[in-house]
Amino acid sequence: MVRLSTITTKQGDKGMTMLGNGQKVAKSNQRINAYGTIDEAGATIGIAIAYSDDVNITTLLQNIQQHLFNVGSVLCRPHDDAKPARNPITQDNISFLENATETYNQQLAPLNSFILSGGTKPSAYLHLARTIVRRAEREINLLSQSEYVPENLIIYINRLSDLLFILARIMNDGGNNDILWCP
Repeated sequence: MVRLSTITTKQGDKGMTMLGNGQKVAKSNQRINAYGTIDEAGATIGIAIAYSDDVNITTLLQNIQQHLFNVGSVLCRPHDDAKPARNPITQDNISFLENATETYNQQLAPLNSFILSGGTKPSAYLHLARTIVRRAEREINLLSQSEYVPENLIIYINRLSDLLFILARIMNDGGNNDILWCP
């Protein structure tokens, strides 16, 4: 169990922070960028949940928030060959996203145009979350060029952005209220 009795520690006042293994690094460290962006995505999904009136999608998004917290827990700890961390992101998590993607995509008509972010509030926030997840994917891939990142984690994040796009369309009356790009 986690117990947080003090939130303000003043440890970061000089631009440093602590990773999950106790190592102090600059707040601009690539690992911090990666899991900070994951945190941002989870928070944005929380806003979409606050505006959602679809119980099934709300439950799905709450599960994704749990998964994203697990992603952050992996990213906040550098890999240690002597004591490898457990990776809570499994093939089952990836399959969960793939199944949801297939289920919800079947409810949508094919696109004949790119769409712009917007429409309903939950849709707009899901589009925002999608773009944040794409940024997280870039941050994680950059981190993986110099440090070990589990492959399942990278795959999960890639699948998540696809699902968020589809859910944004679902929240726009099944795509009927999508805002089409007019080149």
